[in-house]
Amino acid sequence: MTSSQNFRGLTRRQLLTRASAVGASFLIGTGFITAPDAAWAAETSYISPETFATLVQLARDIYPHDRLSDEFYVIAVKGYDSADAAENIEAGIAALNEAARGHGYARYLDIGWERDRVDLLRSIQDSPFFQTIRGGLVTGLYNQKAIWPLFGYEGESFSHGGYIDRGFDDINWL
Repeated sequence: MTSSQNFRGLTRRQLLTRASAVGASFLIGTGFITAPDAAWAAETSYISPETFATLVQLARDIYPHDRLSDEFYVIAVKGYDSADAAENIEAGIAALNEAARGHGYARYLDIGWERDRVDLLRSIQDSPFFQTIRGGLVTGLYNQKAIWPLFGYEGESFSHGGYIDRGFDDINWL
């Protein structure tokens, strides 16, 4: 399915069924992006849905956590869909896709192996675009209270008497 196809008139079930049938990791339509294997979708206002899908994959490749669903990455990059950021984000993703073409792929989203995507990202890691995305993801991803329990983080402790009185040594995964 291409991003130029119009999906108006399809039910969500039909949309996801068609996406699953073609093995898409993201289904990109006019003004929206969704995952065929998850219960989330996002609308875009200032950047293209394909750019947004690329940002989600980019975020997952920069900070990979198998335990986190794409939904958390969508929330983390949603702030880049703004009037102020759109031009720079579109240009950055265009440059990323150009770098992917230099490695024999049509675009970044077409690189199937994570290792190959990470190798490509290493080649652009000093660029202002990459540093902007990486820096924004630190707070955009890890400040989501919903993911804290997945990492064993209980939140701030000052209001609970500090870490000494709150089990500072109860980490069982070290």
